[in-house]
Amino acid sequence: MKLKPIRFIPDDTKIPIMRISRFGFFLSGILCAASVLLFIFVGLNVGVDFKGGTVLTIRTEQPANIEELRSKVDALGFGNAEIQEFGTPNDVLIRLPAIEGGDAAQQEAMARVKEALGPGVDFRSIEVVGPKVSAELAEQGIIAVVSAIIGILIYVWFRFEWQFAAGAILSLLHDVLITIGLFCLLGIEFNLQIIAAILTIVGYSLNDTVVVFDRIREFLRKYKSMPLANLIDFSINSVFPRTILTSVTTMLALIALYVFGGEVLRGFTFTMIWGVIVGTYSSIFIASPVLILLGTVRDEKKAEAKAAAVAARP
Repeated sequence: MKLKPIRFIPDDTKIPIMRISRFGFFLSGILCAASVLLFIFVGLNVGVDFKGGTVLTIRTEQPANIEELRSKVDALGFGNAEIQEFGTPNDVLIRLPAIEGGDAAQQEAMARVKEALGPGVDFRSIEVVGPKVSAELAEQGIIAVVSAIIGILIYVWFRFEWQFAAGAILSLLHDVLITIGLFCLLGIEFNLQIIAAILTIVGYSLNDTVVVFDRIREFLRKYKSMPLANLIDFSINSVFPRTILTSVTTMLALIALYVFGGEVLRGFTFTMIWGVIVGTYSSIFIASPVLILLGTVRDEKKAEAKAAAVAARP
């Protein structure tokens, strides 16, 4: 007896993507505007990687008293120190602002912190980033994201048409902008790990978008008289099971990493989980519907043929 394959999503879905996409554009417009406002008025919780300073991870013999530790560190006069639990109740993360005076001043500051916290504290790691290095890291992070987006624009333009490239770039900008807005809203630390996660999100979203674009291009050649809106609906529905199952399996791995991967990877995995959600959404409801607004080469040829026919009339 031959067993039938399990299908979580039917192959013959007929979801009216183009009809729903108008609401998607409206929702995305609101979210993008909110992200810009959050970035301007709230800002990112920039980590030591980008603003300079010192990060210490310590372990106490007993469950840490955060308020007591904060009072001891604040009494040293280094500025506004950030102190929080880091994984277990005995592990604590301390962030100190950049200290002027070079390495000698930094070493003296660390000695004063160790003395203030006492002998019952085990210093697990100390990470120091100077202002010059942090400025270079911020610049390189921006260059990396912008270069990736420009490279994707060129790649999609040569592989498909300029209309497809515009749809892909708008989709990616949408993903990056909303992700930054979420970080502003939640106050999650924005560091080099998050830059790496954003670049991974860009790649994942592009992969989904290219799969959909490949099917649209295939059907444009096959169904030359089908209205573009119907053709895009047909194309997206034909790859819908693949898109959803890929996203779900990726999410399962990321959720496991988020739960069991520890505090160090939590920001990265959270960004990736959000990126899979927003990237899948944008490849379906943002990138493809842009083709309706911009048209395709087929539409341009039809317009040229019509204009030539009109011009040829006596």
